[in-house]
Amino acid sequence: MYLSRFLSLHTLWVTVSSVMQHYPSVWGHYDVCKTQIYTEEGKVWDYMACQPEARDMIKYVKVTLDPPDITCGDPPETFCAMGNPYMCNNECDASTQELAHPPELMFDLEGRHPSTFWQSTTWKDYPKPLHVNITLSWNKTIELTDNIVITFESGRPDQMILEKSLDYGRTWQPYQYYATDCLDAFHMDPKSVRDLSQHTVLEIICTEEYSTGYMTNSKIIHFEIKDRFAFFAGPRLHNMASLYGQLDTTKKLRDFFTITDLRIRLLRPATGEIYVDEQHLARYFYAISDIRVYGRCKCNLHATGCKEENKRLLCECEHNTTGPDCGKCKKNYQGRPWSPGSYLPIPKGTANICIPSISSIGNPPKFDRIWPNISSLEVSKPNQANVCDNELLHCQNGGTCINNVRCQCPPAYTGILCEKLKCERDPGGCGQNSGQGAISQGPLLLLTALLGATGLCPC
Repeated sequence: MYLSRFLSLHTLWVTVSSVMQHYPSVWGHYDVCKTQIYTEEGKVWDYMACQPEARDMIKYVKVTLDPPDITCGDPPETFCAMGNPYMCNNECDASTQELAHPPELMFDLEGRHPSTFWQSTTWKDYPKPLHVNITLSWNKTIELTDNIVITFESGRPDQMILEKSLDYGRTWQPYQYYATDCLDAFHMDPKSVRDLSQHTVLEIICTEEYSTGYMTNSKIIHFEIKDRFAFFAGPRLHNMASLYGQLDTTKKLRDFFTITDLRIRLLRPATGEIYVDEQHLARYFYAISDIRVYGRCKCNLHATGCKEENKRLLCECEHNTTGPDCGKCKKNYQGRPWSPGSYLPIPKGTANICIPSISSIGNPPKFDRIWPNISSLEVSKPNQANVCDNELLHCQNGGTCINNVRCQCPPAYTGILCEKLKCERDPGGCGQNSGQGAISQGPLLLLTALLGATGLCPC
């Protein structure tokens, strides 16, 4: 009897798991671009918004230092231990591997003892400022998903600016200012991310939180991505649907977390005192042992894959899109203007796939069938591509394809492919009964039915 019940449960689990594969985005991961579903017309493709998985982006970074000769060791020089100006027996020598501190050591795998790190020349030219720009470039648009973390070996700098670029380094905007005294250094009142809110989350602040202390646990500087996400998704980021909704509808918010390049501007090394000890300038320098940047390739919700090709990251585009960011429609699929995918309605979003073009010259593409005038699209051209079919262009959200020329949408949806909620046009927006959450009940209802069929459900 128990064996029979176990086998029944096992069969039930396999069945439900199989069905759940058709609802991959119920949890809001957007990790599948399309899935096959069954309708009265047979198997068809159901398209949805999708994005690549977040990853460690430092693996793909190119680093540039300005000035180029700012790294220590050429010529060799000695430097003092931080916090002890009398221990000046440390040496930096670029010609000796064990004593060299090149830039790539900011990104290598860290061992426990000793840490490997990049190091600048010492402040031997004081009072001339010791300025260093460290530029991180990806040659690709990146969406940040976690905190930017910089670990210093020399003590955190007295003054620093983190900057971002959205146009491959042509223009720069500040992300955050760091200083031991914000008012003196940048004429800004000190703040922390905890002082912000949903309405001020885009404010550029100066923080004193990371610019003091020389102990082991005081080496790290953060740019807090997750704390800013938490204003919309909650303290533990449980309500990602709310965050995705904000990112979808607020371009400035989406752009705030998007970069092509980062620049770390080191303006004044850690001194530990009010004044600089001119008798021991070899104790002042910059040293960074680790930089962490986590994010995903920006693919405009048209891809789940991002590959490295010829030392460049490229989206593996779907939805008949193409380009490094899936930013345009493929040839012969320009039947309507390109549009990014949408996170809404939750949980599957809207794919906004590119549809076949009108074929006026040469042979039509594989799925480009010629039909007479399509009044539902408000066009009057004699040669028009099909709007929907059961192979490539599937009516979304339960819509029905009528003679390949139009989608008959459920009452709650509208659009060429039933991709939009009607309630989005209403002044009050979409409420709980708009239909966006209905599909998530499918697996639960099936599970209940299967439990009842096996006699295991106490319902």
